Amino acid sequence: MPAGGEQDARAVSADGGKKPSRAGRDLRSAIAVGVGLGVVVLVSLFTVRQVFIAVVAAAVAVSIFELSRALKTSAGIQVALVPVLVGGQAVVWLAWPYERAGVLSAFVITMLACMLWRLKDGADGYLRDLTASIFTVAYVAVFASFAVMLVVPEDGAFRVIAFILGVVLSDTGGYIAGVLFGKHPMAPTISPKKSWEGFAGSLVAGMVGGALTVSLLLEGQWWQGVLFGAALVISSTAGDLVESLIKRDLGIKDMGTLLPGHGGLMDRMDSLLPSAVVGWLLLHLFVP
Repeated sequence: MPAGGEQDARAVSADGGKKPSRAGRDLRSAIAVGVGLGVVVLVSLFTVRQVFIAVVAAAVAVSIFELSRALKTSAGIQVALVPVLVGGQAVVWLAWPYERAGVLSAFVITMLACMLWRLKDGADGYLRDLTASIFTVAYVAVFASFAVMLVVPEDGAFRVIAFILGVVLSDTGGYIAGVLFGKHPMAPTISPKKSWEGFAGSLVAGMVGGALTVSLLLEGQWWQGVLFGAALVISSTAGDLVESLIKRDLGIKDMGTLLPGHGGLMDRMDSLLPSAVVGWLLLHLFVP
């Protein structure tokens, strides 16, 4: 399944022997990696649900490392990596037993640790580095903790599937519609390949998928699923644009090179992170 939307096309040169798709990405590698990640998530959900926490925790650790490295190498911003990594894990693992109280407590303690950790390097750039450290914990770990909280209820596996499938359908619908019909740029200065036609394709796919998953898997109302799917499309699109803007500000194309056809893991987390928050909030409201 292609991930990241039509805006994140990753061209592969002819010298590399791989022919890019019309959107400019190595589609074969992207599909293989996407399917592999999907299998890991499904296995974790339908064996021991707590294993899903380990999957999220690993993704958070890698994403924090990629974002911290990008900030340092591209802008000279020094994230307090040790407290951010440790605190990020605490945020994720405390989300299961203590939910929002555990997440908030771990986040606040991590903030204090970052303040103290950065003291040793003096005043030069202190506020800049501290702000980046706190942002990294909030953007990656706190947002990801909502995916953990999705899996806590008895029907948690289906809640996670509804959330992830909504993001995947948004991405896939946007990718197909954008490649076939995309003519009007949505945010040309941020992500030139993202089009309004692609966004319309995302909305159609996301709302249909949301109606089906919420009504069939979670016993909600179909109209709730439509709202759920539309909200995930908006959050996914916003997440893509936000990370694109961050990468443009840093002057980089990708956060990393870990996943062939996708870039870094953080490049795949961009739409999932804000959507986890939106997905949890709406399912908490619609399917108590």
